[in-house]
Amino acid sequence: MINKAVLPVAGKGTRFLPATKEIAKEIIPVIDKPLIHYSVEEAIQSNISDFVFITSREKSELQDYFTPNYELELFLKEKGKLHLLEDFKKFYDLNFTYIRQNYAKGFGHAILLSEQAIGNQAFAVILPDDLIISETPVIKQMIEIYNEYKCSLIAFMKVDKNDVSRYGIASGKMISDNLFEIEQLIEKPEKDKAPSNYAVIGRYILTPEIFNILKNSKPGAGGEIQLTDAIIELMKTQKVLGYFFEGNRYDAGTPIGFIEAFINIALKREDTRERTLDIIKDIMKNENL
Repeated sequence: MINKAVLPVAGKGTRFLPATKEIAKEIIPVIDKPLIHYSVEEAIQSNISDFVFITSREKSELQDYFTPNYELELFLKEKGKLHLLEDFKKFYDLNFTYIRQNYAKGFGHAILLSEQAIGNQAFAVILPDDLIISETPVIKQMIEIYNEYKCSLIAFMKVDKNDVSRYGIASGKMISDNLFEIEQLIEKPEKDKAPSNYAVIGRYILTPEIFNILKNSKPGAGGEIQLTDAIIELMKTQKVLGYFFEGNRYDAGTPIGFIEAFINIALKREDTRERTLDIIKDIMKNENL
């Protein structure tokens, strides 16, 4: 049973400066929910109850966000607005562990830091920068596949061939319409060296064997411990699958991707759809678009 998720959130968020000088990127809201809220919500809907945040000294507000605020609850109760916290109370019964990554040693190092909290079991990894809206949560989709194949699994989507250098890229043997066994995995290849246009997206199910591999991994690109390198090593002894998930993914780790996510989510919500459409129409009219 997979009931634990690791969320690596120690990054500096430099693409969102100056906003991230004082606040964590993951706290920036998409309408009324921070990025991190969407990630934890996805995991809850996938029956995950234990969360391991790999964080840094500057990210204390992430811990504050998931801690009950009794003063706020009292204030809202007095004002007759306690219903505003109903959506948030689902977090109160969850288990949160916060581990500091004192040095920027890479994605793989961040995952390794979670070993003691995870133990000897398979676990999910969620990157909040990849905001995915889907009818069935992506992690839930992946857990169902893990329960059948009992091996590590990575989420994928097809990207334009001109964009392959921005992603980890894989190729392999198709098992079904949306599932393949990974045979080759390359981190951010040049366009003419990419084995396909199958791009890694920030959702993983990993078996605990990954920890021993990470312990023995040498620094790779950028002098950091790379998870991709460890997965390539894992593939020598275990099957690793790639899964083309169902859902819409937004790269909320970039300003343009964040804007795209904001607009699309606003258009999907009943309470914001009509007014958002009116705003878009007014802008297009005023700008002669």
